[in-house]
Amino acid sequence: MAASTLDILGIGNAILDVLARAEEGFLAAQGMTKGAMALIDTARAEAIYAAMGPGIESSGGSAGNTCAVAAALGARVGFLGKVAEDALGQVFAHDIRATGVTFPTAPLRGGDPTARCLILVTPDGQRTMNTYLGACVAFGEEDVDAAMVASAAVTYLEGYLFDPPAAQAAFRRAAALAHQAGRQVAISLSDPFCVGRHREAFRAFVARQADIVFANEAEIMSLYETDSLDAAIEAVRGEVKLAAITRSERGSVIVAGEATHEVAAEPARVVDTTGAGDAYAAGFLAALTRGRALPECGRWGSVAAAECIGHFGARPQAELKALVGA
Repeated sequence: MAASTLDILGIGNAILDVLARAEEGFLAAQGMTKGAMALIDTARAEAIYAAMGPGIESSGGSAGNTCAVAAALGARVGFLGKVAEDALGQVFAHDIRATGVTFPTAPLRGGDPTARCLILVTPDGQRTMNTYLGACVAFGEEDVDAAMVASAAVTYLEGYLFDPPAAQAAFRRAAALAHQAGRQVAISLSDPFCVGRHREAFRAFVARQADIVFANEAEIMSLYETDSLDAAIEAVRGEVKLAAITRSERGSVIVAGEATHEVAAEPARVVDTTGAGDAYAAGFLAALTRGRALPECGRWGSVAAAECIGHFGARPQAELKALVGA
């Protein structure tokens, strides 16, 4: 097997994030479910954008966030995702490349505009997301760069990308290419509502094509339709080589074969939880691809997540390499 030239290749929704602060009354008035992600159409996106307060824009999407944080930790990172040939698409491409991430995907011409996620952050730090997928739905098998997949130690797939139909086929192709090259496939479950929409497809992918699963408590319990975290842990233990389950202030649980490692959360002041799970996955994978022990991988994930939630927005503002002691 040839040496990898990338540590991590992320595949996900290429979304321009717009973050703004909001009171809970605003969410109620807009009919939003606090803490959830809702898919919206163009008209709804325009209405929410017009009503929300001043925002901060950055290249986002779950896997995009993971890639940017992993690059900040020194990992060699690439990202595949579809933007449109428009102004927001140019902003996304420039922004993610500026973080040190390779982004080669050709933009969509003549179709829907670049996706955007309108994120409302309440005073308790919880984020409520309203996602217009736009050009993301055009990502398909032809956008899976076979050479990049083969060159990456881990191909990391974003569960949110299960919503566009063509993307599930792209996931299966990417997983097949990765395994043919002797590489690993990781998937993030992303959101319990997303899992609920596509549970059968998620279950099949996890059982047959994933090596590594990232999830929080709600997501892993939704996947296995149980109210018991212990039951969900045992279920995923039997299906994948490695699972990392985040538990907010209770840290994370790493499951690998018969072994179970509990990792403490890092102390943090919660300002904005946007991207916390993405940052955890970034830290974990950056350490894993360096050959670190699993508890240390979990610690890197916890450090990255704690840094992320301590400020507004999903991009790191501190020197992450120094924080993890890399």
